[in-house]
Amino acid sequence: MDHTQILINLRRIIRSVNLEDKRIEKEYGISIPQLLCLSYLNSKTDFQASNKEIKEYIKLNASTVTGIITRLEQKGLVARLPSSKDKRVGLVTLTAKGAELLKQTPEPLHEQLTFKLRNLPPDQLVSLQKAFDLIIDFLDIEKLDAAPIFTSGTEIQPPPKEEK
Repeated sequence: MDHTQILINLRRIIRSVNLEDKRIEKEYGISIPQLLCLSYLNSKTDFQASNKEIKEYIKLNASTVTGIITRLEQKGLVARLPSSKDKRVGLVTLTAKGAELLKQTPEPLHEQLTFKLRNLPPDQLVSLQKAFDLIIDFLDIEKLDAAPIFTSGTEIQPPPKEEK
């Protein structure tokens, strides 16, 4: 097997993530991180979460999450509410407009991938993990901050940076 095919396959993966991000942005006017934030709020029993909870879920830094929430609030998809228990902590809540938009958006690529990975036999999953570990070692990116979800950018999971 030619090693070039491995590089081509990696490029296909990266390109598919980028294309999905552009398609979601064009069709629905939100980025993948914004979609993940809305999805997370929708999954909560009361449709509310703190900035910290959202940050931990989408695995981005606090300033990036603040920017995401600000843009969603400007579009009327979320609202910020003061916490009744602690005035220093605000909550973010999904609005009816945000819930309606979520009904229209497709399942993100990472959710499709998660479903398929969960259905792999354990030995294939271990083999796949070993292959990725080897590639990560080759690229010397073991310490690169990464999240178990796809976000926009030219990498599968870029280091935390400001969202467009």
